[in-house]
Amino acid sequence: MKLDRIDIKILHVLQQNGRMTNVELAEMVNLSPSPCLVRLKNLQSEGYIEGYTALINIAKLGQALTVFTEVTLKNHRQTDFARFLAAIERIEQLIECHVISGGYDYLLKFVTTGIGEYQEIMERLVELDVGIDKYFSFVVLKSPIRKTQLPLTKLFQPG
Repeated sequence: MKLDRIDIKILHVLQQNGRMTNVELAEMVNLSPSPCLVRLKNLQSEGYIEGYTALINIAKLGQALTVFTEVTLKNHRQTDFARFLAAIERIEQLIECHVISGGYDYLLKFVTTGIGEYQEIMERLVELDVGIDKYFSFVVLKSPIRKTQLPLTKLFQPG
């Protein structure tokens, strides 16, 4: 499926409010409701829209600690990467994992109840012997900018 500017606009608008009605969406992208719904269903079936979710204000729920962790593996064979990923994907407090170029292999993002819980997780990972050579932890003190919307209309301008 080749996207055009209207498809990109639909995706852009849905990022702002995934709960809007099709009529509201159609109005915002300058389409009538029926063709808008067809496009929306195509975007969903082709996997451009992975799902809909709610943004939770975790500060309202109580105290939580966010930690970014740089991880370097001892070895860099495919089996080493697979073993490490198999171990970390079961950690519920791990909310992001990125393979990184440069001085380390992975950048992980944890949200935990506190430093004690984070340290238990990391100690367990080291004890499991899943190939970690070293890791560095960075505790988030504040997040003054936190965006959930990608700049789709700037990144992708179909021609």
